[in-house]
Amino acid sequence: MIYLTYNDQPTGVYSSQVNDVCNYLNRELNAGIRLVAIISLHDFGKNKQSILSEVPDALVIPALPMARFWKFSAILFAVYCFFTGQKSVIARNVMAAKIALAAKRAGVVRKVCFDGRGAIAAEWKEYDVVAYPEFKRNIADWEKDAVINSDFRIAVSEELVKWWGEAYGYNRPDHAVIPCTLQSNFSLLLPDDSTLTRRRVSYGFAAEDIILVYSGSASGWQSFRVFDEVFGRVLSASHRYKLVFMSKPDDIINEMKVKYPNQVSDKWFKHSEVQDFLQIGDYGILYREKSITNRVASPTKFAEYLSAGLPVIISEGIGDYSLFVSKHGCGHVLKESDDYLPERTVYETRNKMISLVKEYFTKDANKSNYIYLLSSINKV
Repeated sequence: MIYLTYNDQPTGVYSSQVNDVCNYLNRELNAGIRLVAIISLHDFGKNKQSILSEVPDALVIPALPMARFWKFSAILFAVYCFFTGQKSVIARNVMAAKIALAAKRAGVVRKVCFDGRGAIAAEWKEYDVVAYPEFKRNIADWEKDAVINSDFRIAVSEELVKWWGEAYGYNRPDHAVIPCTLQSNFSLLLPDDSTLTRRRVSYGFAAEDIILVYSGSASGWQSFRVFDEVFGRVLSASHRYKLVFMSKPDDIINEMKVKYPNQVSDKWFKHSEVQDFLQIGDYGILYREKSITNRVASPTKFAEYLSAGLPVIISEGIGDYSLFVSKHGCGHVLKESDDYLPERTVYETRNKMISLVKEYFTKDANKSNYIYLLSSINKV
């Protein structure tokens, strides 16, 4: 069986949602999966080594310089499957599924599982993330093909499955909902309360400060432009509130730093240092505007916040997670004109957050879904 990715560059998300998944399925379920990663020629050597350092038997091959030449990769992939006898493919996202389905229609591959990571056609339209006009014109048809004509599907949220039904008429049970999960070796140990207090003081915060942390990028769907409007009221309520952006510099962050001196800051950490800082916070922020992209999402940061012991301040309509927060009492669903003012997060609450992430957002917690996925693909 092959796990195929196309034009996905190795990042932290790729490491936890691709490399770690392949390793987990092979280690725990003897799945016999081989990762085939078709990646850009840009920094090819460096990115290839990054993938091979985590999945030593992966096949990493270059794509032609322009994405519109994806058909060359499809031919190359079909030839590889023909000579190796590989008959089943899990294809991550629409373009990988398009390549896998082309191999199936050529009679080389028997079964294709579409690993749907979001509402891709909607995302491209809402946030203009792709430059090629041909891709923009055809992405909805390509995504429909992947959803309808694959033999099985992975969805990152129940909301994504609902959207497939609304957009493409999908109404079958041949799917598994598997959220974005933590890396298998991720530490879920919380330091004692006194250690956390000393650590927050070492970072320049007072013990009584209420620290709100945003960790992530400044991509369009993150809705940075509304942060001042949404969280300015909280910052204005008390100087105890501190808002920390764990992201690269951005004009909106700079404007908020000027407007709220000594309350808003931005920090950039190495990947290995992120968890230590998150643990001193009181809440993780997952506030996004209303869009189809955000409605079906499975943000990796949700599980990362919980794993650091942070309840989540989340907006309405974010994947399955706004409802999850309400159901499990692991934060606050922030509505428009909400007068909510967060309080310090006590140690008992932090431990509850970690218990939730163990129960729902580890690969072991989703093992039965992985078994269902593999049995469906391997069924003759």
